[in-house]
Amino acid sequence: MAGSDENNPGVVGGAHVQEGLRVGAGKMGAGNVQQRRALSNINSNIIGAPPYPCAVNKRVLSEKNVNSENDLLNAAHRPITRQFAAQMAYKQQLRPEENKRTTQSVSNPSKSEDCAILDVDDDKMADDFPVPMFLQHTEAMLEEIDRMEEVEMEDVAEEPVTDIDSGDKENQLAVVEYIDDLYMFYQKAEASSCVPPNYMDRQQDINERMRGILIDWLIEVHYKFELMDETLYLTVNLIDRFLAVQPVVKKKLQLVGVTAMLLACKYEEVSVPVVEDLILISDRAYSRKEVLEMERLMVNTLHFNMSVPTPYVFMRRFLKAAQSDKKLELLSFFIIELSLVEYDMLKFPPSLLAASAIYTALSTITRTKQWSTTCEWHTSYSEEQLLECARLMVTFHQRAGSGKLTGVHRKYSTSKFGHAARTEPANFLLDFRL
Repeated sequence: MAGSDENNPGVVGGAHVQEGLRVGAGKMGAGNVQQRRALSNINSNIIGAPPYPCAVNKRVLSEKNVNSENDLLNAAHRPITRQFAAQMAYKQQLRPEENKRTTQSVSNPSKSEDCAILDVDDDKMADDFPVPMFLQHTEAMLEEIDRMEEVEMEDVAEEPVTDIDSGDKENQLAVVEYIDDLYMFYQKAEASSCVPPNYMDRQQDINERMRGILIDWLIEVHYKFELMDETLYLTVNLIDRFLAVQPVVKKKLQLVGVTAMLLACKYEEVSVPVVEDLILISDRAYSRKEVLEMERLMVNTLHFNMSVPTPYVFMRRFLKAAQSDKKLELLSFFIIELSLVEYDMLKFPPSLLAASAIYTALSTITRTKQWSTTCEWHTSYSEEQLLECARLMVTFHQRAGSGKLTGVHRKYSTSKFGHAARTEPANFLLDFRL
């Protein structure tokens, strides 16, 4: 029963099998060696000439197995069916180390008693071979990723960011092309307009309570002169920046206030009040010469820097993002003007003050927390970041009509300002937890 190479198409040579069998000859008898040679030749004939058509994956052998002699010896011990070829490819891709150990154990006759293993059922199941597991896992992962992307798209579609400038594209004064860049610059530059929240510690003769009295009075003066909103916010900014670096005695504090308002009017207003009007409103406590000397001192101390972003700059943009009506606008300005009087609010940057005032006003009107994706996008503040400042604003709203500093409350109790001061505070924000 000597084997012949005539039936071997060149996939596995008989010489290779015989050589592999000679390796363990020292541990086995001569009869066993001859028997195993015969089985090897028979197995070689079976591989070389299959008795019936079967799917042979020649590409897998030629590209992945022929380069390795151990793989050839391993492939010689069973018919190359489609299932077996797929299993070999799967093992080589996912478990190369385990495949290598398996090849060495099969190719060594000293560790295995059977040299040829025939799996007849493999050919019968060739046409029913299932998809490899790694392909099934890959398809499942892709389906899961697609499903998650669809869910994310649905979440985004629920509350998209509104294009608040779509209605102003034809308005050249709205500068829609540059508006986002402008406010990015404002948020970067607002640090220059901020003062240390404890600057009053450097003052010897004045304190934060006196500052509050001065600003509350200036709000009434601003209302009586019917000045622009921008003027009030710049006035307060100039006062704080000047007091942060320049010691002032108590009797000169009101002079600092009227002079700051004069400078703000020159910067913002079209029609500027004359110096005599400011002297008159201060009950002639100062002369014209004193006002002009203080003006010179202030502009030199501040290095003539009047172009700083105040809370008003951000209020206009953030109100537009909130799609505000007149009621929301008036209530927001009422809340932020209450904050101008409070020394404790200096620890917050102007943009955060503006966003918190609008958030508090929205919550006050709707009686529930309100902060849309559009507001968060344009303000760059989340609801959690606003909550601390908003709670302080609610407490200011609660006591606005009581105490000594009631100038803001009286101003917003008039019909001109929509009786905004009469709105019930959003007390629920004090107990609200995210």
